[in-house]
Amino acid sequence: MKPIIRAFFKTLRLVLGPVMLLKERLTQPQGVQRDAAAQAAVDLQCQSMTLYQFNTCPFCIKTRQEMRRLSLPIEKRDAQHNAANRDALQQGSGATKVPCLKITEANGETRWLQDSKAIVVYLRERFQH
Repeated sequence: MKPIIRAFFKTLRLVLGPVMLLKERLTQPQGVQRDAAAQAAVDLQCQSMTLYQFNTCPFCIKTRQEMRRLSLPIEKRDAQHNAANRDALQQGSGATKVPCLKITEANGETRWLQDSKAIVVYLRERFQH
């Protein structure tokens, strides 16, 4: 029974995945417009962040859409098809749950923020001015 359920969900992902990615492309939000100096400061802050994600995960799509809306060039790492990224996520956060935002603080400490809602709230509080 377990293989049948796995096959069902794999097929569902294969069918719905491209549809979800198309919807993401067609509904991209307009990014926040900042003056060059302000955007440069945001770009610098974003260098200390990495988003571990799966391309077709609906919660990852929600997080990426918010990153676009806030004009945040945060590095994205595929934790689904890249074993090294998946291992780094597992080691750092203790799970392979996505989306997960890795934040390296100025003092060198690393935080792992899981859950799309928590990530969106964090990004809005930090960058929405």
